[in-house]
Amino acid sequence: MKTLAAAAAAALLIALPAVAENCPGKAARAQVTEGYLTKGEYKKDTAKADIVETAAAAGSFKTLLAAAEAAGLVDALKGDGPLTVFAPTDAAFAALPAGTVEHLLKPENKHQLADILKLHVIAGKKVKAADLAGKTLSAKTLNGDVFIDGTDGVKVNDATVITADVKASNGIIHVIDKVLLPAS
Repeated sequence: MKTLAAAAAAALLIALPAVAENCPGKAARAQVTEGYLTKGEYKKDTAKADIVETAAAAGSFKTLLAAAEAAGLVDALKGDGPLTVFAPTDAAFAALPAGTVEHLLKPENKHQLADILKLHVIAGKKVKAADLAGKTLSAKTLNGDVFIDGTDGVKVNDATVITADVKASNGIIHVIDKVLLPAS
């Protein structure tokens, strides 16, 4: 009986690695510990990538990146930081009135576009969602102040943070559902 139990245990020890290697749960668990959830798929942690590279890898910030390029702000977003960026998605830009994005991307509107984008950036610190939880405050951006309400989720002016604390090598990104516009 002891011999049979020992043989069964040995067979189990030999077979377990092969079974575990083919187990889909193992890969998913490994990805969870190495990355974060984006667009329904697990992605490797991009903390070695700067804000521009992180946004480009996400795939939902094409308009923001085109606007940063047109405004001449890409190098600033790739700089040392630390920066906190409230990043509107492509859908947020698409929700602007028809023709707005096209108008802002024209070379003669570079200054106006830069002013809008600078409203989305806090320089000199990484502001995490935990820093905002339960608080209401005003934060100084590169183009004026924004009102942040962290009492029920996090809102920045009238935009809602839909994904918080996306790490980048030179700062942190909070994904928002609306484009912040300067007060008229």
